[in-house]
Amino acid sequence: MNTAPNPTRYTGTAIALHWLLALVIVGSFAVGTYMVDLPFSATRLKLYNWHKWAGVLILALSAARLLWRLTHRPPAHLPMPTWQRRAAHGAHLALYALFFAVPLMGWTYSSAAGFPIMLFGVLPLPDFVPVDRELAEALKPWHGGLAQGLAAVVLLHVAGALKHQLIDRDGLLRRMQPGRA
Repeated sequence: MNTAPNPTRYTGTAIALHWLLALVIVGSFAVGTYMVDLPFSATRLKLYNWHKWAGVLILALSAARLLWRLTHRPPAHLPMPTWQRRAAHGAHLALYALFFAVPLMGWTYSSAAGFPIMLFGVLPLPDFVPVDRELAEALKPWHGGLAQGLAAVVLLHVAGALKHQLIDRDGLLRRMQPGRA
């Protein structure tokens, strides 16, 4: 771990990874929610492919973000009650776990359903499991449920950030704000 003095803001790389991952997750969730109720069509197939590509991007960004976080010291904690610090830590652990669990479950479901992932339509990614329709039906609700869990934790994370901004006025949001401090 980097042993340099604790900065007051996250690094530019951490900030970029945070906001890019947030954008891709929100977009993927919106597309995923919309596409599941569409009738079979070229549009539905296109959206499913985009959703899968977003899942692969989420995995890559999550791995990069986790690696960056493990090798770069974050800013010092702001003063806050112990319960809030523990809640924030738990929410961050849940976010990181779900950053990986949701797309991996989607990939596994796609493999079991017999719909391989062709990244950007040209690069075939390996299947995690052989085609098994029964397994696919068992996995499908897990992907959706984990995605809804991720959405709930994201909303909790945003609510906490807004509380710090609007009620505590402690400058917490400036630590992750793009641009110069």
